[in-house]
Amino acid sequence: MSNLSCGIVGLPNVGKSTLFNALTRKQIPSENYPFCTIDPNVGIVFVTDPRLKTLSDQSGSKKIIPATVTFVDIAGLVKGASQGAGLGNQFLTHIRETDAIVQVVRCFENDDVIHVAGRVDPIDDIKVITLELILSDIQMVENTLSRLEKQAKGNKELAPRIDFLKKAMAYLNQELPLRQMAMTPEEEEIARLYPFLTKKRVLYVCNVGENDVPALDNALVQRVREYAAKEGSRVVPICARIEEEISQLDEKDAREFLLSLGLKESGLDRLIKEAFSLLDLITYITTGEIETRAWTIHKGTGAAEAAGKIHSDIEKGFIRAEVVSFDDMIRYQGRVGARDVGRARSEGRDYTVQDGDVILFFHA
Repeated sequence: MSNLSCGIVGLPNVGKSTLFNALTRKQIPSENYPFCTIDPNVGIVFVTDPRLKTLSDQSGSKKIIPATVTFVDIAGLVKGASQGAGLGNQFLTHIRETDAIVQVVRCFENDDVIHVAGRVDPIDDIKVITLELILSDIQMVENTLSRLEKQAKGNKELAPRIDFLKKAMAYLNQELPLRQMAMTPEEEEIARLYPFLTKKRVLYVCNVGENDVPALDNALVQRVREYAAKEGSRVVPICARIEEEISQLDEKDAREFLLSLGLKESGLDRLIKEAFSLLDLITYITTGEIETRAWTIHKGTGAAEAAGKIHSDIEKGFIRAEVVSFDDMIRYQGRVGARDVGRARSEGRDYTVQDGDVILFFHA
């Protein structure tokens, strides 16, 4: 994985495009009417990581390359989208191509901003979109099953897939998302073969009003937290309108504006951190005169596989990894200083890389 990809979904007029503008500083239309986002807009966002600047200064790097997250702004879904209502199935296809779903739910009252259902109820909004994703998955399972059952007549090995898909269908028919279904390791393997929408992890972004800052909390947010806790999902409260304002400022002014609001970090930074955590992602770092760079990997990745993120030849010819923790790089003023006190470790190909490891790979 070189880049985390999140699909931003939500009913019309919940603040999706405003949030996307803030994330990417792309001024796409966010007028107050449904379907202003006709095509999925894609923005690549740098992950804020102060460690990179510190290491870059230490190494005299010519450039810094942070980790990135790709956000795809998917047009407002409505009830009946899986049957083609609104802008329909094409947008469900865009969600299939992402790693996780960021669902923006409206947790503010404002008579000037029309809600598609005529009332503000974030749980109802969540259920409308979840049902559309479930119906789309049911359609995919039905199509796949009819094909596999024909093929199975001459191929007994397809039986476990068919059994799993029937179990998944029964679960989906209860209007439950597959991420909540208990699966054996074998079933998890089979599930990975199919692009289920409801198997994707979900992060709920509660879009609150400006009067809810800095607490970023209200009765509607509490309801979303309770709902998310039951399904094991996460919640990030954000005021999208303020985030959009912050995104227009330079770094110094943005920091001062945040402090003036009583906030320690932007909602966008919190959102990106939660997205990384949701998918069990970490970053390791390489640093030198040419560049200081963050590399995105899954937790539990071995050193040789991590090296493959840089280049497949490094993975193939892997000899060893010299690993120094970020803290030791700072404490001992670089890799040489860390070596002198025995804090530079020589690790083999199966070493489990940790977040913030600063690594130098040796390869044939």
